[in-house]
Amino acid sequence: SEMSDKKRPVYVQYLLGGLSGIGATCVVQPLDLVKTRMQISGMGGAAKEYNNTFDAIGKIVRREGLFAMYKGLSAAIMRQATYTTTRLGVYTSLNDTYKQKTNKTPNLLILMGMGMTAGAVGSFVGNPSELILIRMTADGRLPVAERRNYTGFFNALFRIAREEGVLSLWRGCVPTMGRAMVVNAAQLASYSQAKAYLVSSQLLQEGIGLHFTASMISGLITTAASLPVDIAKTRIQNMKVGPGEQPPYKSTIDVIIKVTRHEGIFALWKGFTAYYGRLGPHTVLTFILLEQLNGLYNKHIMGVEGSKSGL
Repeated sequence: SEMSDKKRPVYVQYLLGGLSGIGATCVVQPLDLVKTRMQISGMGGAAKEYNNTFDAIGKIVRREGLFAMYKGLSAAIMRQATYTTTRLGVYTSLNDTYKQKTNKTPNLLILMGMGMTAGAVGSFVGNPSELILIRMTADGRLPVAERRNYTGFFNALFRIAREEGVLSLWRGCVPTMGRAMVVNAAQLASYSQAKAYLVSSQLLQEGIGLHFTASMISGLITTAASLPVDIAKTRIQNMKVGPGEQPPYKSTIDVIIKVTRHEGIFALWKGFTAYYGRLGPHTVLTFILLEQLNGLYNKHIMGVEGSKSGL
């Protein structure tokens, strides 16, 4: 390839990945908050708080004000800075290395393996910020006396470490890594596959239109595959367990069984619209930003035309 004479430093992949994630998050944070709220509502057979995504947005804005939609933005940005940076960096590095070593494009299984690896590593690194994000976005719906009232990301980080021990920052780390492996295997592999298919069947040429379509397809597949694992993660991380109490859920499988039994099988896909509404654009924005940043970097810093993004 035209890049072989000059190789980009490895950290560039990580930097561009992180920036793409942060840019996308600033746009979709409100939808993420709505999704978390909807997944928690109706827990333990309580009455459902919101009828649908739009009802939820209306109620949150009315009760808590417009800026409530951006609660936890600092945590969301930190999550992108840790999780997305690692996951996109690991994935594009693995992908590049594979292409260089074998001179072949990786097939679907290998892509999924790379996605899973990237997801597992990224989510382990990102778990503390993920936990803080869920707590900050869920805080507004607790009665005033029970609110955790973290003032910001670092305040939450130090308080959790002090009040609950450092290791509790990795609470829910297994379901989070499980979800990340599902999400990334689905998201990254389906994006790479969809892109290859659209180009080879001559439906679209390299460019934003291609990146947009491939990301939308990738977002749909990912949403369907990962929502059940996601609701488990949300409910486990949001559990309030007093001393000597039985936690409401023991594991991911336990959540899935209980939700199916008490709330019906389709409850596993609660908040589908909010989730796809968030994941679709987030996937699209992340991938488009990543492809654009790669193109700019290649052109202005490497002095090479053409986009080679490692995706």
